[in-house]
Amino acid sequence: MQRFTLDNGLTVIVKPDRRAPTAVHMLWLRVGAMDEVDGTSGVAHVLEHMLFKGTERLAPGEFSRRVAALGGRENAFTSLDYTGYYQQVPADKLADVMALEADRFAHNRYSDEEFAKELEVVKEERRLRTEDNPRALLFEQQRAATFVASPYRRPVVGWMGDLQAMTADDARAFYRRWYVPGNAAVVVVGDVEPQAVLALARRHYGGIAARPLPERKPRPEPAQPGLRRIEVKAPAEQAVVSLAFRVPKMDSLEPGADNDDALALTVLAAVLDGYSGARLDRALTQGPDRVADSASAGNGLLGRGPQLFTLGAVPAAGKTAAQVEAALRAQVARVAEQGVSETELARVKTQWVASEVYKRDSVMGQAQELGHLWVQGLPLDADERLVARLRQVTAAQVQAVARQYFGDDQLTVATLLPQPRAGGAAPRPAAAPARH
Repeated sequence: MQRFTLDNGLTVIVKPDRRAPTAVHMLWLRVGAMDEVDGTSGVAHVLEHMLFKGTERLAPGEFSRRVAALGGRENAFTSLDYTGYYQQVPADKLADVMALEADRFAHNRYSDEEFAKELEVVKEERRLRTEDNPRALLFEQQRAATFVASPYRRPVVGWMGDLQAMTADDARAFYRRWYVPGNAAVVVVGDVEPQAVLALARRHYGGIAARPLPERKPRPEPAQPGLRRIEVKAPAEQAVVSLAFRVPKMDSLEPGADNDDALALTVLAAVLDGYSGARLDRALTQGPDRVADSASAGNGLLGRGPQLFTLGAVPAAGKTAAQVEAALRAQVARVAEQGVSETELARVKTQWVASEVYKRDSVMGQAQELGHLWVQGLPLDADERLVARLRQVTAAQVQAVARQYFGDDQLTVATLLPQPRAGGAAPRPAAAPARH
């Protein structure tokens, strides 16, 4: 792996992988839904759509047609922390897609009419994926209740009221503000030579003028004064219980209280739900005393904003949400009281190491990993260093975090209350993966 910085501030990251004559080209922007301001939620995602709608040289949709003609595939994604665009093509077509991507990065153009049409697509995406999806609606409402000051309280797709009021100039202003070389990274993985990729990047991206980045306000989340509890009513067959605990994130690879605890919490999540037959599965979904049809745990290790440790379950027939909530918390309390075994620790560590190895089977997976690390400000070898840190997590550390971070003052409980569908209407079909 090699990393370069162009004169205009754009980062270039290259990782050769010559197992197949293919290459992945990705453009990452360190900007996502968390960088929006109130009243314009969803604009980062809408702008991602608009980058497929033309430049000074390309008509709407022509970008995708040209990539397809090269034998490639392409798409894009938006999250709370970042926005990304990618193409996977035969390695000898890398220069072509780099020219296309650099053009729309620097010269995105679209009419107000084109914006209005695409905004309707995004509204329908919100209806299908959130408003008509009871679980997605539950998790959206839970996040909004969990965070008060952090922009993580807003959904990536945006609130419908903000989408209805959004204008083409809102998206254009967001583009001018954040789509600058110093806020971007080009990641290339595949059958390539680093110096050749650098030369292409200089040719296609190097001429884009450098512009200053706006100041980012920290917007820290205030301390939570007590347990928060919400209920969400939606047409559904089964209830869902979700517990979100505020926990520290890992913001560097250096030892430190928060960094160490974030790693230990990730190990705890794996002990609870990291493999078939883990603790939650055995305790809640099996045997004559089962209380849930399914149960899960997860920890947000990395992110630009505050992170959560989540526990969730679907109550079994005849069981209440309160019973399931108590059973979930009891499993964490058990770890706090009794700890975890060395056998459990060894198993989850081995699985994490294996997952890091399996990522390397895919050039796309490798490019995504490098882009994520760049967004978080971590070094390119952070995945290997994370594994080394993981190996050092002890049973005592896992027990300590189970004792420290699972009180009521860190908890938001969300419960989905199933409602009958109006008139017996069938649910709308699930949304297909977004295409632009």
